[in-house]
Amino acid sequence: MFSRISQLGARLLRETRAGNFSSSGNSLYQGQFSSLYRGQASRHSTPVRNTLFSTAASGDHDEKSQDKEKISVTFVNKDGTEQTIRVPIGMSMLEAAHENDIELEGACEGSLACSTCHVIVMDVNYYNKLEDPADEENDMLDLAFGLTETSRLGCQVIAKPELDGMRLALPAATRNFAVDGYVPKPH
Repeated sequence: MFSRISQLGARLLRETRAGNFSSSGNSLYQGQFSSLYRGQASRHSTPVRNTLFSTAASGDHDEKSQDKEKISVTFVNKDGTEQTIRVPIGMSMLEAAHENDIELEGACEGSLACSTCHVIVMDVNYYNKLEDPADEENDMLDLAFGLTETSRLGCQVIAKPELDGMRLALPAATRNFAVDGYVPKPH
């Protein structure tokens, strides 16, 4: 089967380069994939474009399109220094902070079981663009050190285009109840 897929890939490449590949891709999919996958591939596959096989010139385009899929977020550290990073759309601020060596703890790894990824959204306009916190997030925020009106958990703040330019302050301290020995009582 691997050999057949390799042959199909080579044929696809040849036809694409020769310009013989139809825009819908149905002739190739129906002729080759249907026998392999009983017609399922044409239903789940998207048409292949010539850009799929482009070379280094498209690398610049890919970087620009990837950069457009990111937003700019500034973290204000405990000591007042600032670090601006690019965050991919769909990524949490906790993940982004960890990828960029920003000191945002996240002891529960984003499972809404602690408040150690507490951040403060510095502009109420950005805070209002966030989805309302779930009850579980509010419960954890109640335990956070230095709680404010615009406090959120970094694991629950997800990058989206309208948050481009957002500034997040890291509180002066955090409470890690697993380490501190306090366990909140269930409701």
